[in-house]
Amino acid sequence: MSRILIVDDDKGSLNLIEIMLERGGFEVTKADSARVALSILSTTLPDMMILDVMMPEMNGIELCKVIRDRKIDVPILILSARGDAQAVMHSLEAGATDYLPKPILHHDLVAKVRQMLGQESAD
Repeated sequence: MSRILIVDDDKGSLNLIEIMLERGGFEVTKADSARVALSILSTTLPDMMILDVMMPEMNGIELCKVIRDRKIDVPILILSARGDAQAVMHSLEAGATDYLPKPILHHDLVAKVRQMLGQESAD
């Protein structure tokens, strides 16, 4: 079972994404800040990460850059309410593998995660 680390300061979003991914057959770890995510990454490596952009202290794009600077090579999906071209470009420049705008539908999220992990869709 693939392990996904979700990083989002919004508890509602964190729980919703967790439910979607668990229903899709993934094991989920949650972090409500970049600081917590970096602490988790110091002890365990997920198969993939999903980062929210708009977070206090360190946003998801900055977190993505820190992760890549540390040579952590896992797929990173940026999931954000900001869907403008500049946000997408900054995310990809920081090392994100892909970008999806919120709100996200269950099927779309699970399909994207499976695609990024190189898994065949079970639909």
